[in-house]
Amino acid sequence: MDRLDAMRVILAVVDAGSLSAGSRKLNAPLPSVSRKVADLERYLGTNLLVRTSRKVQLTDAGRDYVDAARRIIADLDEAERRASGEYLTARGELTITMPVEFGARHVMPIAVAFIEAYPEITLNIVTSDRMVDMVEDRIDVAIRLGALTDSGLYAVKAGEFRLLTCASPAYLERRGIPQHPRELPGHDGVSFGPKPMFWTFHVDGEDVAIAPRPRVTVNNAASNVTAAVSGAGIARVFDYQLADELRSEALVPILGSYNGDPRPVHIVYPRQGLLPLKVRAFIDWAAPRLRTACTSFSTR
Repeated sequence: MDRLDAMRVILAVVDAGSLSAGSRKLNAPLPSVSRKVADLERYLGTNLLVRTSRKVQLTDAGRDYVDAARRIIADLDEAERRASGEYLTARGELTITMPVEFGARHVMPIAVAFIEAYPEITLNIVTSDRMVDMVEDRIDVAIRLGALTDSGLYAVKAGEFRLLTCASPAYLERRGIPQHPRELPGHDGVSFGPKPMFWTFHVDGEDVAIAPRPRVTVNNAASNVTAAVSGAGIARVFDYQLADELRSEALVPILGSYNGDPRPVHIVYPRQGLLPLKVRAFIDWAAPRLRTACTSFSTR
């Protein structure tokens, strides 16, 4: 039995919450994952997991073993980084997670240019709007939008973005330009997500939830923008999704003083021991370029 492999398997099962979810995370057959966990328990002479139809729970022995396994795997990963020279030169695989649309539009070009400048680095890019656990998922760097909640991460601010209220010139000419959020119920709107829609505006020092009548409901950002450009109604969209439409004046921002403060863009990374040079190199490369990108689409 490969004990290190067994440790990685049981950590994946525990972190995913079930044997089947662990097998998907490992991209391994479920019978193989189940067998490796059973072999490990047999080797140790104790049950590590309590299996139910939908999830697994750790026994007391399992909790102790998993805690120790995490430390062992972390120490091994650290030793491998040292041996491979990642602390001496910027090299190796760099795993980056980023939000789907923001990442595709604004981070991906920066990342591709980065590996052209650093030929000994390869990228593993994970696009997800889900907040991943960077340590458990072995992520080196994450691009995070909005306020940070995980105090265990280091962060470098790399720009700002805003939530805009906007509409097409044709719609505004037809229906008029609202001067205050309280006028919105008399207007048509594009709803992004499930009904009912509520938009929050900053009015007289307070946050007020108010929105136009939803005439069109969409479930993705691209359709949100397209519906607004087509004149379906007023929409609320992040400015990083609207750079081309704002420049061409296909969409016009409205109610600017009520839209609230800008939100931060951060490059975040866990810090455990020495920081690999590949991580430092990416942060130093990406941060100023991402700030420039944010300035290009921001409307201040």
